[in-house]
Amino acid sequence: MMTRVDPALADEAVRAKRPHAVVIGAGLGGLAAAMRLGAKGYSVTVIDKLDVPGGRGSAIWQDGHRFDLGPTIVTVPQVFRDLWSACGRDFDKDVSLVPMDPFYEIVFPDGERFRARQDTEKMRAEVARLSPGDLAGYDQFLKDSEKRYWFGFEGLGRRPMNEWKELAKVLHIFGMLRADRSVYAHAASRVKDERLRMALSFHPLFIGGDPFNVTSMYILVSHLEKEFGVHYAMGGVAAIAKAMAGVIEDQGGVLRMQTEVDEILVTKHRATGVKLASGEVLKADVVVSNADSGFTYSHLLRNTRRWRWTDESLAKKRWSMGLFVWYFGTKGTRGMWKDVGHHTVLNGPRYKGLVKDIFFKPEHLADDMSLYIHRPSVTDPTAAPEGDDTFYALSPVPNLHADHPVDWTANAERYRKMVLNFMEEKLMPGLGQHVSTSLVFTPNSFQARYLSPFGAGFSLEPRIFQSANFRPHNISEEVEGLYLVGAGTHPGAGLPSVVTSAEVMAKLVPDADRVAAG
Repeated sequence: MMTRVDPALADEAVRAKRPHAVVIGAGLGGLAAAMRLGAKGYSVTVIDKLDVPGGRGSAIWQDGHRFDLGPTIVTVPQVFRDLWSACGRDFDKDVSLVPMDPFYEIVFPDGERFRARQDTEKMRAEVARLSPGDLAGYDQFLKDSEKRYWFGFEGLGRRPMNEWKELAKVLHIFGMLRADRSVYAHAASRVKDERLRMALSFHPLFIGGDPFNVTSMYILVSHLEKEFGVHYAMGGVAAIAKAMAGVIEDQGGVLRMQTEVDEILVTKHRATGVKLASGEVLKADVVVSNADSGFTYSHLLRNTRRWRWTDESLAKKRWSMGLFVWYFGTKGTRGMWKDVGHHTVLNGPRYKGLVKDIFFKPEHLADDMSLYIHRPSVTDPTAAPEGDDTFYALSPVPNLHADHPVDWTANAERYRKMVLNFMEEKLMPGLGQHVSTSLVFTPNSFQARYLSPFGAGFSLEPRIFQSANFRPHNISEEVEGLYLVGAGTHPGAGLPSVVTSAEVMAKLVPDADRVAAG
């Protein structure tokens, strides 16, 4: 646990001279927002209910194993370097990134494997090995991906989209790029092999989207990976969060952990501070919420009249899927399962059918599954005791947005055994006899720990009419002086987008000098 000053006395002299910003939530978006606000001259207080910073990017230690709870890869290091640079700091002096090669390995039901790598010729060789006739289509897919990267990520994703005129300017480009087509449909238009279609279309699942329904703009991930590579932060993403907290404190900011915000206070339609669960009131010139946008509006602004993000409208939205995550350590396995690297995607027998079950049958828990398996100890020995391994196995499952959602109290252990059996059968024989410690997160865990509506893993699903201007804005439509960052606002989920949400927010918040001048 990080050392914290007495919150009642923290930096009062400085706050008296500088405008005060309160950031609700110490997830990566909240920490990035605090850094940006500190760089703009604000005195910043960050408040979070957990005991460590990082939110979904935090870690839990258990029996000598470090479980990286959420995101495990860094795909656009430059967004972190830009963030540090805005604060007069050097990211690479604070965080050590290791490039992954391969990025990940996909294991198909027929036993065939696909290794994703940064080198284009090596990727072309993988495509040709699986389906020689699809090589030309793959080359075209890469060109398609690059166009969407420049438009979707560097264009829309790094600028405010709170005004309709900004969307109107680019609607014709959406049409030209066939944004109406799904990610899977676009992949299917370029390659015929179903294994390649899966390999080129599954990425939206990493940000909570259904590949068969989210806009094809998200094929930009393929270019993003090729251009910047895939990296692992030594110490896990939690090490990035710790470094961000260090920058905030060096700026004079305060992190109040194990503290919960109960309500955003509003006077004359303007956010004026927050009330804590303890009853304490913190006044603020600016309030930034890194809590899920749904929770921000339905709970933190429950006593404020809302016109757009009412409880009824939020309930009608499509939310990302839930996640079942089994974190576990193994004894004496460092030299075992040599073909299981840092990142593995283990496919079940169905692709489209399973995704449909997950997103459209919230009361049903399928008997089959696909898994993302994280084995950080092959790269970072500090993740496990010497000679041992640390893993997590993540399975997309239905969220809790149903009349009769999956009862995880009754099903969690049964499902964990299903995950174990699947891994033993397809990838890691004898796994069960080596498991030494175990921890399970279900959608219920996400709802309780991260205050995620309906236990959704990634907030609102990134469909075309829940993206950009259609997503909760970075500057609140409901209350002046309130700003939003994180997965539930523009530009969306995923580490790069969460960090750039703070970049967008900083373009909307007035400089502290201007606020101080009145």
